Amino acid sequence: MELSDLVTFAAVVKCGGITRAATVLNTVQSNVTTRVKALEEEIGVILFERHGRGVTLTAAGKRLLPYVERLSNMSREAVIATRDDGLPKGPLSIGSMETTAAVRLPPILTQFHQSFPLVELCLRTAPTATLVQDVLDGGLDGAFVAGPVDHPDLVATRAFSEELALITASRWKSLAALREAKRESGLSILVFRTGCTYRQRLEQILVEMGWPCRARLEMGTLDGIMGCVAADMGVTLLPRAVSERAKLNNAIRSHVLKSAHRRVDTLFIRHARRYRSSSLESLISCLETHRKVDAIEVAGTGRRPSLVASRSK
Repeated sequence: MELSDLVTFAAVVKCGGITRAATVLNTVQSNVTTRVKALEEEIGVILFERHGRGVTLTAAGKRLLPYVERLSNMSREAVIATRDDGLPKGPLSIGSMETTAAVRLPPILTQFHQSFPLVELCLRTAPTATLVQDVLDGGLDGAFVAGPVDHPDLVATRAFSEELALITASRWKSLAALREAKRESGLSILVFRTGCTYRQRLEQILVEMGWPCRARLEMGTLDGIMGCVAADMGVTLLPRAVSERAKLNNAIRSHVLKSAHRRVDTLFIRHARRYRSSSLESLISCLETHRKVDAIEVAGTGRRPSLVASRSK
């Protein structure tokens, strides 16, 4: 099989149609059709079902897809390794939870970009479960995720330690008052989609507290969650640093949790067996430098440790 045919196959899957795939691949529709047909003839099965809205994968196509993704990632990794002469440059794909991207990463990525301007950094936000799978599949070079993560193919390094808090509208001065008010109607929670570690912890906390959960409202962005909390649509569980730096901090309130639920480590994970490029090494170095600087600043200025990446449990 030609790698170019597999790349075309993957593009059609991602775009959901021949025409859109041709645009992404910067070619004409007939070339995409020809390559897909050639791949189907070589394998001896139909990979796509054609219909008016585009194409969908057949059962055979679904079985082929993960292998194509792995081969594409290996091809990308091979090019990066071959071109790596020790000078950080070229593409570097990093994933992060949205809360980490909003609060923790800006100073680190600014320092990294200023130090290594030839690196083409791409940052993608997603829940922890999605990020872990993307690193395992090779779609990401590394990712910032909520711990703990225990997988034989991953190397995990503690990047930050967060203090979690239950975030409510400002009118709720205590969790006891909120619990009493919601005893009959139940509580609505504002969360990211399934796979978010904070969502799982919040649901666990409510079970342990005996709070009935009336509704789970999924939001796609951090700003959406914070805005809805401020409007008293429900509550959420997030790092305290997020609420303290939010533009709506006068409309929200952070409530301290029991020690068993209060701390969570943010880990930087990478694949244990994949090539560790100069760009990735440099990002890890920037992260370590940032942690050391934060530790020194805390010791010298008395900044609250809850806002400091290097604080241990």
